Amino acid sequence: MFNYNHSHTEIREAVSKLCEGFDGKYWQRCDAERAYPTEFVKALTDAGYLSALVPEEFGGLSLPISAGAAILEEIHRSGGNAAACHAQMYTMGTVLRHGSDVQKAKFLPGIAEGSLRLQAFGVTEPTSGTDTTALRTVARRDGNEYVVNGQKVWTSRAEHSDLMLLLARTTPLEECVKKTDGLSVFLVDMRDVRGKSLTITPIRTMMNHSSTQLFFDDMRIPADSLVGEEGKGFRYILSGMNAERILIAAECIGDAKWFIEKASVYAGERSVFGRPIGKNQGVQFPIANAYSQMRAAELMLQEAIRLFETGENPGEEANLSKLLCADASWAAAEICVQTFGGFGFAEEYDVERKFREARLYQVAPISTNLILSYIAEHVLKLPRSY
Repeated sequence: MFNYNHSHTEIREAVSKLCEGFDGKYWQRCDAERAYPTEFVKALTDAGYLSALVPEEFGGLSLPISAGAAILEEIHRSGGNAAACHAQMYTMGTVLRHGSDVQKAKFLPGIAEGSLRLQAFGVTEPTSGTDTTALRTVARRDGNEYVVNGQKVWTSRAEHSDLMLLLARTTPLEECVKKTDGLSVFLVDMRDVRGKSLTITPIRTMMNHSSTQLFFDDMRIPADSLVGEEGKGFRYILSGMNAERILIAAECIGDAKWFIEKASVYAGERSVFGRPIGKNQGVQFPIANAYSQMRAAELMLQEAIRLFETGENPGEEANLSKLLCADASWAAAEICVQTFGGFGFAEEYDVERKFREARLYQVAPISTNLILSYIAEHVLKLPRSY
């Protein structure tokens, strides 16, 4: 099924082959034990896929974002979940675009080969949520160091990362002309502070996502941890949003294809009242509708990728891709559960696990409501709502 996308065919086939070694039983075991999929991440790392977007000069593959999207889509289409390691692919973009030559030379080769993991992104806080400019984590300059105090929440993979990108306020909000000023980005080596001035606490969630909250207690980091210029961190974070939205949208398309294929095969095989349930239009039509929704979303994603790779700034298209692809994956998840009926809730079919995982993308890495606000304000020129 779905062999119409000819983009990076060889990569897709190779990733799909790799994923055959990590079947539903593997993911069920990780889910049940709340375990990090170490073997899967190692296999991806060894194959070089997580370094796809890192330039060759730093040991990466120098591939375009369409290749990264193909890798992540195939992982999800195969029934796996790339959330355990996808940040290793794109979080380094902030360092690549805004870091110093010293930072790039020091960290990017290790990130490319997998000896250094940069998978944690400390932005969201309990009190501010998606209102990033209201964050309360503070970094105060003290000689050749910064002293960090505060708290972050929903920082995924912090327990499985060596490095973290951290957004903190370096100038008090009341002293800033614009509320987006005074925020700075730091590349923190967590190996130096973990268990000392940095406390990592896991958050148990409805899916196995390695979510944590972080507490910074007079955490001292070298001044050269600063990425770019002090006070310009907010725009640095924004500069990577299009790539993140595109790559996450690709994962959603992979999930949608998995759900639709599962539902289609099951509907053709499951017999009730002496006939396959797939003969009933009440079963056929919802699956066909989910397929139609997925294809339309995929076309928007392909347009966002095209614009991104030609050097455009596809804010509208990247945001619409994330919105539409997340909606398509969730619609496909609903139809898959409905098609399977009671068996859709049984662990052995993987539908309930993927159903829980797919729900996340309505909320993260950005809420669909915030995307709608972006479209309303920046595309439709409606009054700002917040």
